Amino acid sequence: MVRSYTPTGGVARPTRRTLDDATLLMVDEEKELRGLEPEPYRVMELCRPGRLSLAEVSYHLHLPRTVTTVIVAHLVDSGHLIARAPVPAASVHDTALLERILDGLHAL
Repeated sequence: MVRSYTPTGGVARPTRRTLDDATLLMVDEEKELRGLEPEPYRVMELCRPGRLSLAEVSYHLHLPRTVTTVIVAHLVDSGHLIARAPVPAASVHDTALLERILDGLHAL
């Protein structure tokens, strides 16, 4: 059994508070993977084909989300990963605008 602070190098809290389960992670292809510890290296390999959310990375690593967040925050700080907020949920539609669009379409 490995203690949860071992993969983080003893760091208990992430350096960023803006990371949540839905944060999308992308690899900066220009950064070298050489010299990374095993867990950060695995995160980079997981994210390399495209984008993954923090929750997905945590699942694939079989680590608690808090531990994954510390690792990801370190990789974002070093420039290895780019973190983006997820696409916001659709906002409430403006009914009046939609009715004007529909009227315009009917007029065509």
